[in-house]
Amino acid sequence: MNTRIHHSAPGLQGNLAHWLTYLESIHPTTIDLGLNRVQAVANNLGLSFSDKTVITVAGTNGKGTTCRFLELACLQQHKTTGVYSSPHLLSYAERVRINGDMASEDDFCQAFRRIEQIREDISLTYFEFSTLAALLLMQQHNVDVLILEVGLGGRLDATNIISADLAVITTIDLDHQDWLGDTREAIAREKAGIMRAHKKAVIGDLSPPSSLLEEVKRLNVDARWAQQDYQFTSTQSWSWQSADNQFTHLPEPNIPKQNVATALAVLQHLDWLPDGRQVAQLIDSTTMAGRLQTVKNTPRVVVDVGHNPQAVRAMLSWLNTQKFNQLHVVVGMLKDKSIAATLAELSGVPGYWYLGDTEGPRGASSQILLQNIDEPLKSQAKCFSALNLAYQKALDSANKDDLILVFGSFLTVAAVLRHESDTQ
Repeated sequence: MNTRIHHSAPGLQGNLAHWLTYLESIHPTTIDLGLNRVQAVANNLGLSFSDKTVITVAGTNGKGTTCRFLELACLQQHKTTGVYSSPHLLSYAERVRINGDMASEDDFCQAFRRIEQIREDISLTYFEFSTLAALLLMQQHNVDVLILEVGLGGRLDATNIISADLAVITTIDLDHQDWLGDTREAIAREKAGIMRAHKKAVIGDLSPPSSLLEEVKRLNVDARWAQQDYQFTSTQSWSWQSADNQFTHLPEPNIPKQNVATALAVLQHLDWLPDGRQVAQLIDSTTMAGRLQTVKNTPRVVVDVGHNPQAVRAMLSWLNTQKFNQLHVVVGMLKDKSIAATLAELSGVPGYWYLGDTEGPRGASSQILLQNIDEPLKSQAKCFSALNLAYQKALDSANKDDLILVFGSFLTVAAVLRHESDTQ
């Protein structure tokens, strides 16, 4: 039974907080897959980007950092660029960037007000409202390039009302199985839904399921595949190459190399690939909040939004390159994630664990996390009623040469970022 309290739409004086409360109240479910409703409102808004370049990015992991690299590459080439991504860490305004700057809260309020006037009796979820607002802002700013991060899956995600000139699929792993299917083959088919017949695609997954190849063939997509059409080495002095280009001795990136490699393949496929000096500058300058982000130096604190097995494997490969004395792991997760499989990726890593309750109806308790960590690690684990308490205990326990690693969800990272902001 739906227990949501329905709020009235904010008036002309309504601020962003009022609007977000309203958006959370107006649809009976958080997720309602399907494009008919959101497409109808988009048509009524007159949204059209047929004369623009649209890049849609789907994948289990790596979407945000791939979008960020592409955004900075487009701005480097003086292309007006809009980016839509989700979820946000600290401010809802993070979800839309126009030419590198977050949209203002007033911009969002005006967009929401316009959508509310147009939608009439068509029901929209919070995410659908957000997506339409992002597209409306990009149209109003007349951007040349739209970079759209898929929220869930691909085929039925609200971003898919806009046809991509180039579709990117970063990685494919088990996540959101209740909505997308419980095999990589099924999930790949959902993500392939962002591709369009006879258009372009870049596949960044290193071992793509056969269903993805079938969809590429069925739609006659001009696809570029990782480690086939382009290759990258993952050694310290790393390189990227394709049949036409090669970059060697690239700087160590601040985001995963696989995502840099995928983004470079996108730029090449669009004939936008810069020269070697500019590529090196891009790699040096691309950072992303919440992705292996160092937020404190003594002791070193690194936060990462990773929340599924594939993301934690990538985090572990990074961890193996780091030098520190003792590891302290702070974790908070959502209960609809693959908690046991995710935490199992760190089962062989010695360290002290600080498990925090995550707020909200989807939040997992620290006791659930404790039940799902490897038996030998349980003696080194402590449970806390809140993530900030778990983090503070880690800070109190760590020496200056130790590493505190915080991961598990966007909410986990946001709690630590807020804690650091409040104590500075």
